[in-house]
Amino acid sequence: MDIVGRLPEFDEKDTIYVSEPWTEDSDAMVATGPQDALVPAEAAKEGLTYFLEIHIAIEVTEGWVASLKEKPSLSAICERLVYYAIYDA
Repeated sequence: MDIVGRLPEFDEKDTIYVSEPWTEDSDAMVATGPQDALVPAEAAKEGLTYFLEIHIAIEVTEGWVASLKEKPSLSAICERLVYYAIYDA
């Protein structure tokens, strides 16, 4: 949830890696994706898997929030990103 609350602070070229099952409480990190693998060594060592690129997480969040009348909670944003990563990515 901490990463989702700070999405604009990260380089849009970086990627979010998260432990499964993906929830708002999962361990996560942001790192530059390696050229030769899907998951960087430090993320793999922690048992994290590819989740979404920062730029995609920002686009999904901004598009979804713009369609709502009220700003959703951080928890709701996390749930939406998990749903997107599982079913739409």
